[in-house]
Amino acid sequence: MKIMFSAGEASGDTHGASVAKALKELDPTVDMLGMGGTLMEEAGVRIVYDIKNLGVIGLVEIIKSLPKFFKLRSYLKDIMLKEKPDVLVCIDYPGFNMKLAAVAHELGIPVLYYIAPTIWAWHSSRGKTIKKYVTKVASIFPFEAEAYRKYHCDVDFVGHPLLDIVQPTMSIEDAMTYFKARPEAKRVLLMPGSRKQEILSLLDVMLESGEQLLHSHEDVQFFLPRAHTIDRSELEAFIEERNVTVTITEDHTYDLMQICDLCLAASGTATLETALMELPTILLYKVSPITYGIAKLVVNIPNVGLPNIVANKEVIPELLQGDVSAENIVNVALPLLDDLKENQNMRDELRRVKAKLGEPGAVKRVAQLIYDLGKESVDE
Repeated sequence: MKIMFSAGEASGDTHGASVAKALKELDPTVDMLGMGGTLMEEAGVRIVYDIKNLGVIGLVEIIKSLPKFFKLRSYLKDIMLKEKPDVLVCIDYPGFNMKLAAVAHELGIPVLYYIAPTIWAWHSSRGKTIKKYVTKVASIFPFEAEAYRKYHCDVDFVGHPLLDIVQPTMSIEDAMTYFKARPEAKRVLLMPGSRKQEILSLLDVMLESGEQLLHSHEDVQFFLPRAHTIDRSELEAFIEERNVTVTITEDHTYDLMQICDLCLAASGTATLETALMELPTILLYKVSPITYGIAKLVVNIPNVGLPNIVANKEVIPELLQGDVSAENIVNVALPLLDDLKENQNMRDELRRVKAKLGEPGAVKRVAQLIYDLGKESVDE
């Protein structure tokens, strides 16, 4: 059986790698290839296109990159014609993957969509497109599955994969030692995103807020887990411009989360990861004014952050667009660093978010759906 993946950014690479490992457990002979990153490659996927320089966000940025995306889609079509996969697995990245799903459909290749387009938040008309081109939707939220059923899509609610992935591997004591964390220090995690554009928008203001926090606290340690889609030198260039010491880490991010007091995070999967680790988080979101203006017109939910969407209320603070400033970040951060009760209250709320995401085992359930779909394709 041959399975092709299409993942367009770091989070998709993480999810793709987990599914690839589960598929290998189901059938060690399965042949896997596709677009992805280093984690998928380590999991046994032949990478035909590396996503390292692919990630862009926002309407304006995407328009500028359209020629690259057209060329990439044509390239992946040629790969499908040559390799003849039994299934195409699309992971997130809807602007590109929905077009690629249409290509696979035209070629007679079954498509499974995992981390599907958020039709419950905006662009609900995509439900019709999914119905037309996607064979099976593996849904990660119960309310998402219901939204797809309204469009008569073949959808299974599998649960959220982060419940399988977000697990510490060390004790708190071992993690403190591993990261050279000082017990007396306030420990702040910086997660500016996995795309270069996010780094450009958010890292400097995070570092500036770090400088200000050091004015009010004698001992603060800052940690920055490097996304594998970002070169270390790019992060170091920003840090060198600011009067703040930051430890760039390369692994054991969930162990690091469990010893931190606060996280400053770009909007996205990272905020759900910190929620599952019950780490108080401040969400930051900043895109071009045109992109944000259009989003305000079409998005039909009140919150940006995934923990807030799941909770149906604001559990973690959201600083959006012009509100993303060092002063605002510090004003929100100080109570969470200085007031143990305030910090614990958010942790309790995040624990309730985790409880709403279903049971572990999503990754194995998705792998089984893919395998069954591939088997049907092979038997035809």
